[in-house]
Amino acid sequence: MTYSLKPLDQQVIVITGASSGIGLATVRAAAAKGAKLVLAARSGDVLSNIEQEINAAGGEAIHVVADVARREDVQQIADAAIKRFGGFDTWINLVGLGIFGRLEDINLKDNRRLFDINFWSVVHGSLIAAKHLKQRGGAIINMGSLASDVAFPLQGMYAASKHAVKGFTNALRVELAAENAPVSVTLIKPAGINTPFDHHAKNYTEKEPQIPPPVYDPKEVAYALLHAATHPRRQIYVGGAAKMMSTLYKHVPEAVDWFNKKVMTREQLRNEPPRNPQGALYQSSNEGKVDGDWPGYVMKNSFYTRSALSPVVKVSALAVLGVAAFALLGGLDNIKSRFLSASEEE
Repeated sequence: MTYSLKPLDQQVIVITGASSGIGLATVRAAAAKGAKLVLAARSGDVLSNIEQEINAAGGEAIHVVADVARREDVQQIADAAIKRFGGFDTWINLVGLGIFGRLEDINLKDNRRLFDINFWSVVHGSLIAAKHLKQRGGAIINMGSLASDVAFPLQGMYAASKHAVKGFTNALRVELAAENAPVSVTLIKPAGINTPFDHHAKNYTEKEPQIPPPVYDPKEVAYALLHAATHPRRQIYVGGAAKMMSTLYKHVPEAVDWFNKKVMTREQLRNEPPRNPQGALYQSSNEGKVDGDWPGYVMKNSFYTRSALSPVVKVSALAVLGVAAFALLGGLDNIKSRFLSASEEE
């Protein structure tokens, strides 16, 4: 299938989850490139301020207050884009929340709400966008995660929702291709990102949660998202750590499970009491912040992601990446046997 995606300065882009984190970083990056924007989230006051910020700088944006877990709200976003701009060229589903806690401790209502936000919002947005874009061409971009490939303790239902997003996105891509629809469908899989995600999550633990390292800047995800808006891609890993962990899990899942069991629970909890256990599962945070407060080093750029997306850099980086991949895959059997032996000795 041949896709014809417009330059960013000729596009109308719909962004859900636009009021904070990766969404807000993407809004600002897209506005700087000249895209017209339709911003959606639950935080009306925050969205209004962002819209004013963009328009005051010479851009063009509108906002729609919406709970994207509700299909009728998502339809209102599309209707607003069509009414103001005559349509849209890229639809980006970025809404996402988490729950920190053991699966046995989390109540069913919270789990269902998490799936409504993380999974059904993507279904609503993608299907509504596909109906429109099949007539004019464009891109649908869905926010997955490293957790689309690898499951982590304390974030089990989040991982389940992101696995579901991956399955849905892949199926949608195939169905649209079978119709020869001119719609590119991309899944983005970031590693840990320094956003307020951990503070917005509902927390069942007795400590303040955090994103486990390594942690990357939200602007790096925005870079990948806007690349997908202009270059058809099946999936994009943001951060070499995401690609490496996914590869390891594919080949030696027992080793990754052992590592997660030993390390990942403590890496996701700070040694301090919880600040906001209820999070933003049922109500907006109204913060409007891009960055979280990760206390360690935040990687501003990902060499892996930049090289994977840039033909110029990719040529020079292939040798390095090839050697690293060969070394990684060549040692998998040894890694697997060592971890399995350690597991059996426990």
